Amino acid sequence: MFEAGLTEAQTRIQGGFDRLFEARADLPLHRGMAYATRGGKRLRGYLALEGARLHGANDALNAALAIEAVHAYSLVHDDLPAMDDDDLRRGQPTVHRKWDEATAILVGDGLQALGFELCLAPEAHPDPSVRADLALSLARASGAEGMVLGQALDIAAESAGTPLDLEEITALQAGKTGALIRWAAEAGPRLAGADPAPMRAYADALGLAFQIADDILDIEGDAAAMGKAAGKDADRGKATFVSLLGLGGAKARAAELVDSAETALSDYGKEARGLIEAARFVIARKA
Repeated sequence: MFEAGLTEAQTRIQGGFDRLFEARADLPLHRGMAYATRGGKRLRGYLALEGARLHGANDALNAALAIEAVHAYSLVHDDLPAMDDDDLRRGQPTVHRKWDEATAILVGDGLQALGFELCLAPEAHPDPSVRADLALSLARASGAEGMVLGQALDIAAESAGTPLDLEEITALQAGKTGALIRWAAEAGPRLAGADPAPMRAYADALGLAFQIADDILDIEGDAAAMGKAAGKDADRGKATFVSLLGLGGAKARAAELVDSAETALSDYGKEARGLIEAARFVIARKA
């Protein structure tokens, strides 16, 4: 069920971006934005679409495109030499390598703004107050109390005298990785006017499991399969869930979090099967 749903989400999301950028291909900026939103797992977009279906909400494609645009912006900026200095993303040259750093910065800026434009567009929801709530919550999730804060803490940790402890790295990743995953999961209930608490609990467990799985892949993963460099965290001596818990301990903690994510959705019964399978996918993936 999950695999079919994810494939459908990937197709719908790519089609949405193709339509957005087909009339904006005259400048490197627009070509770069289209390039940066191509490919990837689309897990965040899937969560928005599936959460909306689960709650009987209006179509959530705009929300799915918004979170994927903001996620792509974060990757473009994260890859820059001033941050992680990566050459590959999703199996292709990073935006600053294909063009230049200035273009990459502007591509990220454009994608960030596009995310909010998509939330506030009439197509996102008939009710302006719901659209405003989507945009406000996305600003909080992606900004200085969410993803950007997590990125800042990550950069600060690289020059700190002592490695982060488990509590600190958990807080860091709750922003860097978890905040956008939480927004994606909550988008469906927000669109439906439903209680987002169960999806929030699900997403918090899922987001942390996702990051632990990333740390495991940094040790065990194949760069070709992942489409990006492996082993960079270990080379930099960064504290990760693997370095703090050990490889076996990290895998056990990720499995516990998947159980917690499944428990959070227990009231939805069989209707939540796709989301439960998504949580299992997160720790079983190879890329």
